[in-house]
Amino acid sequence: MGTVVLALQIIASIGLIATVLLQSGKSAGMSGSISGGAESLMGRKKKGTDELFSKLGMIFAVAFMSLTLLVAFF
Repeated sequence: MGTVVLALQIIASIGLIATVLLQSGKSAGMSGSISGGAESLMGRKKKGTDELFSKLGMIFAVAFMSLTLLVAFF
């Protein structure tokens, strides 16, 4: 049982690392804030993938924390 939980924790940690690395940065200094404001006014910024990676990141984080508690219990 402990081996299965540990394997799931490894999968959750790899998924969490992947989603964090695939997310785009929120700003890139002064130029990012200027262009980010212009993109939000024009409505051209794609938020579909950012929202998807944000939700996946939260799911993987909750799974990782829960599985860590289970590994500590076993």
